[in-house]
Formats: sequence, C-alpha cells, structure tokens
Amino acid sequence: MPREKLTVGQKAADVITTFGGSWKFIIIVLSYIGLWIVVNSIPWEYKWDKWPFIMLNLTLSCLAAMQAPIILMSQKRGNERDRLNQRYDYLVNRKAEREISTIMKDLKKIKKRLDLT
Repeated sequence: MPREKLTVGQKAADVITTFGGSWKFIIIVLSYIGLWIVVNSIPWEYKWDKWPFIMLNLTLSCLAAMQAPIILMSQKRGNERDRLNQRYDYLVNRKAEREISTIMKDLKKIKKRLDLT
C-alpha cells in the first residue's frame, strides 16, 4: 500500500491525538488543575481565580473545545485508512477465490484424465 502524503494539519492532528490520549497528558492536566487549585486556595492577598475557579473552568473548556475536533479529524483519517485496507483485502480475497476456482477445475480435469473420480 502506498504511503499517503500528509498535510501539516494532518500530521499535527496525529501528534496532538497521540499526546492527548496518553497518560503523560492526563498527569500533566491533573497536575495543572491541582496546582491551580492549591495556588488559588492559599490565603494570599491577590488571587487571580477565586472559588469556584471560573478561569480554570474556562481554560479546561477551551482545551476540550480545541482537542475534540482535532481528535475527530485524526479518527476520520484512521477510518479512511481502515476502509482502504478493507477494500484491498476484499480485492485480494476475490483474486484468491478466482485462482482457487481455476485450480479446482484443473484438478478435476487431471482426476478425470487419470480416471480417479
């Protein structure tokens, strides 16, 4: 199967999807959330995001809003690759079936000539 030419956007979507679906990403996000909450819960004079952490909610919503379509783009390309692979498999199976049918016909002819039927 020939290698497909990927656009910059497709390559970026694959990289982001690979990273976004990893434990490393989950640990980084959980650390970010935990640090945000701790820093904004310490009784300092200036807190940039007081309870109920509206700015944290906004940043996480923006992350989800950007990450979801990127993951969907990558999955769509994966589905297209799978469909193409299935088509190749189907064509190979059809060819193999035709060849097996030809071999079976030849075997019948050979058996008939040898009188083994």
